[in-house]
Amino acid sequence: MASEDGRLITTTDAASEALRPGIRSGRRRLSFVWLGTIPFFAYTLLFLFFPAGQILLGAFKSKTGHWTGHNLSLLVHKPYLTYYETSIKISLLTAIAGCILGFFIAFAAIREGTPRWIRGIITTFSGVAANFGGIPLAFAFIATIGNVGIVTKFLNDHLHWDIYSTNFPIFGNFTLFGAFGVGIVYMYFQIPLMILVIAPAIDGLRREWREAASNLGASSWQFWRYVGVPVLLPSLMGATILLFGNAFAAYATAYSLTAGSVGLVPIQIGYLFSGNVLNDPHLAQALAFGMFIVLFVMMAIYIPLQRRSARWMR
Repeated sequence: MASEDGRLITTTDAASEALRPGIRSGRRRLSFVWLGTIPFFAYTLLFLFFPAGQILLGAFKSKTGHWTGHNLSLLVHKPYLTYYETSIKISLLTAIAGCILGFFIAFAAIREGTPRWIRGIITTFSGVAANFGGIPLAFAFIATIGNVGIVTKFLNDHLHWDIYSTNFPIFGNFTLFGAFGVGIVYMYFQIPLMILVIAPAIDGLRREWREAASNLGASSWQFWRYVGVPVLLPSLMGATILLFGNAFAAYATAYSLTAGSVGLVPIQIGYLFSGNVLNDPHLAQALAFGMFIVLFVMMAIYIPLQRRSARWMR
């Protein structure tokens, strides 16, 4: 095929030019597609970076507006140090438990031999449950295993078992309205979140790896010891950190369930912002600054693990 200036243009050249619509006369044509990202950057700037900057500055101010480090010095003393210990303990325990249970549920749903409709049901439910929290979730658990909940009454009337008089070795007497109860409620959205996060990593375990290990004489335990676990370990650790941050920043569920009787950092921040007597926004900002530090450490560990696990999902 000949061009207007008499040059011979082959089919390959024409296809190459068609695949490069942004190049004209040797110059790259400016694309305005990136303008579609402006709402995202505007949203993150106004509702993430700007409030975070205000918190960082406010943490170093007193009630009178003067610069001070007194608020931050209070974080390493009681009762504020106890608030961090309680929040970290609940977040860590629910993250580990949610990681273990969520992994086994996801693996059972995804492994070969499991009907495909089971995975569809579990994935759909996990997508809903992972975002379910606050007052509705607290009310659901109170109506189920509260003092006069449906399950509580059933166990007491038919099995003569009062769960509120049961003593656990580590947590003591069971109560839904304490730290142990908050951990149980958190598991409702921690496990589904783990299923959603770890499912792509489990899909990344290729069948060829298992077949190659079997052909080399490796047992199922050896496959998981030398192939499966090393491949999934970065994803498991990264998912645990993600679950930790999810529980550490939760507020509405714990407050609705315990009415603030459990000393968690987000609840204390709410008290300091809206309390009539203990109103101290700058101390609340200092507590939030401490949460930033904890979450920053978690993210510093999570990002390298996520990059490493992403290599096996390609």
